[in-house]
Amino acid sequence: MLLPNWVTDYKKTELSGDLIAGVIVAVVLVPQSMAYGLLAGLPPQVALYSSVLPLLLYAIFGSSKTLAVGPVGLMSLMTGATLIELNITNIEDMVSTAHTLALLVGLILLLMRVARVGAIINFLSHPVISGFVSASALIIALSQIKHILGLDIPRGLPAYESAYLIISQLFQSNLATAIIGLGSLFLLWAFKSPLFTFLKKHTSNEALIQFISKSGPLAAVVVSTLAVYYMGLNTHENVAIIGSIPPGLPSFILPNLEYSLLKELLPSAFLIALIGYLESVSIGKSMASQKRQKIDSNKELIGLGTANIASAISGGYPVAGGFGRSMVNFSAGANSPLASIITAGLVALTLIILTPLFFFLPKAALGAIIVLAVIPLIDAYTLKHAWSYDRTDAFSMLVTFFTVLIIDVESGIIAGIIMSIGLYLFRSSQPHVAIVGQVGNTEHYRNIDRHKVKTDEHILAMRIDENLYFANTNFLEDTVMTHVADNSALDHVVLICNSISYIDTSALESLDDIHYRLEKAGIKLHLAEIKGPVMDKLKQTEFIEKLGAENIYLSTHQAMQALKK
Repeated sequence: MLLPNWVTDYKKTELSGDLIAGVIVAVVLVPQSMAYGLLAGLPPQVALYSSVLPLLLYAIFGSSKTLAVGPVGLMSLMTGATLIELNITNIEDMVSTAHTLALLVGLILLLMRVARVGAIINFLSHPVISGFVSASALIIALSQIKHILGLDIPRGLPAYESAYLIISQLFQSNLATAIIGLGSLFLLWAFKSPLFTFLKKHTSNEALIQFISKSGPLAAVVVSTLAVYYMGLNTHENVAIIGSIPPGLPSFILPNLEYSLLKELLPSAFLIALIGYLESVSIGKSMASQKRQKIDSNKELIGLGTANIASAISGGYPVAGGFGRSMVNFSAGANSPLASIITAGLVALTLIILTPLFFFLPKAALGAIIVLAVIPLIDAYTLKHAWSYDRTDAFSMLVTFFTVLIIDVESGIIAGIIMSIGLYLFRSSQPHVAIVGQVGNTEHYRNIDRHKVKTDEHILAMRIDENLYFANTNFLEDTVMTHVADNSALDHVVLICNSISYIDTSALESLDDIHYRLEKAGIKLHLAEIKGPVMDKLKQTEFIEKLGAENIYLSTHQAMQALKK
């Protein structure tokens, strides 16, 4: 097997950055993974198993040098929602189903690579993605309030029901649990903001600043665990704890491949694969651009696909690139995937040696870790920007946001895809068409509504600013014939095609119809500035023969000069 490029090109000077980043991410990953396992409704060891082998496989097959793969909020939320939807309550069946789900997600991603559909990410607009992620983050944060306050609220409820139950049961909170949960939130905030600012002022050691400021989750775990252990809060105050975590590395397994289960999981697996890929590539591209690196979308499908298969056979559940951990990895100085390999090694060491120390870890602390991790994902800026620039984008963001909140995550994704495609079809079905005239005595032709130009009453020059396809053919015909009807002196119509990169069969028939109707009215149709690939396809049709090659011009100016004679 050929070694990845980053291995063959590796420089010794990169080692210190990778080592520091690997350690810091491990400090964040261990408590955060257990917290995300809690979010998915799975035992903490399942999340830890998802943080070892998948990291190694992504390091080999992925294209990002700094993306940190593992359990993430959205994948955990969707995994938990899938288990609830299938009404699986037995913990062993839940774990087994999560393995199968990870396997399906991995296989779907690899099939997407075979089909070369890495560009599927382009079918969701940024506002739609932002609306989906923001609503999911809010749902995740709400789902953890019950752990932070010690409330008894069922899993899988819509956000509005969860919010209502939280408010109505607020005075039934477990005091000891609430103190631990809220104290953990404060501690995490203190490490993230005031302590970071303090360290920046008093030391120039960037590695030390990164390590200490990112150790908030570890500090919350240590402090809360010691408090529960020494005060006996789990027995005296009914504080919920993690309990026993089996020590040792995971065994290799073959997930359940029953046809009925695969059939039930397939729709959810596809959506989880799509969102995991979307989230990972978006994060990877954001970081790569800052270092003038590039992300190969199709290679990401292989990296994430093999990572999910690795998670499935090593006792884990679906994984993806996490925003928070990836940014920690990036800012801590990671130079290559070696940082992730170091992180995986430290998580493995934790599984072998340290799992007994987590017995008294309170779920309230893990809930606090999740809340602080997802709050930055709630994106109000995009809504404000979209509202001021393009309210249709803002509307699509709001539709996605409220669909996720009111119905469920899967419906939100589908609504987002429909909104993105629907908005594209709507906009392109009514393309901008400009009537143009000559600017002075130059060879430039511009919109008569924007510039002072010269026109000829016998010639109508129209620039079409969109590809021509089935959705806008009627609009084009109506626009042309309306202008013709309004000007009885017309002898020629020139369609300027410099913005057209594609003409489908429906549009070709429409052009043929326009030519026929103009010919019956005694008006000649002409085309100008047709792109080479478009002309190559048109030459294969009878339309060119009907129109006449002499009526096709290289430039608008050439057409106008010829028709004025």
